[in-house]
Amino acid sequence: MAHSHDHSHGHGHSHDHSHNANKKALLISFLFISAYMVAEVIGGLLTNSLALLSDAGHMLSDAVSLGVGLVAFKFGEKMADEARTFGYKRFEILAALFNGVALIVISLYILWEAYQRFSDPPGVGSVGMLIVAAIGMMVNIIVAWILMKGDTSENLNLRAAFLHVLGDLLGSVGAIVAALLIIFFGWNLADPIASVLVSLLILLSGWRVTKDAVHVLMEGKPQGTDVEEIKKKLLGLALVKDVHDLHIWSITSDFPSLSCHLVVSSGNDRDMILREATDLLHNEFSIKHTTVQIEGESSDIKDTEDCCN
Repeated sequence: MAHSHDHSHGHGHSHDHSHNANKKALLISFLFISAYMVAEVIGGLLTNSLALLSDAGHMLSDAVSLGVGLVAFKFGEKMADEARTFGYKRFEILAALFNGVALIVISLYILWEAYQRFSDPPGVGSVGMLIVAAIGMMVNIIVAWILMKGDTSENLNLRAAFLHVLGDLLGSVGAIVAALLIIFFGWNLADPIASVLVSLLILLSGWRVTKDAVHVLMEGKPQGTDVEEIKKKLLGLALVKDVHDLHIWSITSDFPSLSCHLVVSSGNDRDMILREATDLLHNEFSIKHTTVQIEGESSDIKDTEDCCN
């Protein structure tokens, strides 16, 4: 029995650079959001605005999201050991799941509070509400810009934080509109209506993040991965007769993994076939960790390559 092993780390530097950029974006955003959250809570209490308090509740979930995200990055850096052979990379997904559930709970609470106010909308300090909401909009624009400089397309935890901030931004816009309606038309009902719109945005964001996190934990295929296309490409390799037991999943964000069995005609250079298969998976599909097992058509002899790129 022959075994071939190849461990390539050519993308290590770029991955570390992306990792550090993401961590820095989260830290700066956390400081901005936490500072403004305190101001918005005070402003909401002073103006008696549920729209501001609901936005502050979203900001609190943002702060928790960003803080847990930072902890997740720190845990993710810990090395693998005998008990956790992949290290703590999955902690990031657990953090994203926590964030998503927190968003859903907060949105339901805001909806309940808004319902209470519809029957008897209280007076609101509309000018103060307008000022606080306008500042909040600027803060959220700055934080969204900072997070966009990170890798929000691939990193689930960073994307969760970005969705939080987008919800906040729209919430601030809603609070500004509500304040203007109260100032010019005395329409106090605009405050609970704005809070309902914010809560629906929070609910949508929470559902998406929770669904994506559960998908990873359930070993679902990575987003944008075409299993049939991968199988077709592997079958297109010379001497490969069949592909079976094909599994594709994610360890964490931006860490897709694959395992499969390739059936090849007997008597061929199996090391060459292993190399062609792992190169194909890495170069065309950016799959970083692959385990490919070679089987002869009429033999029980099997070769395996476990490759981490």
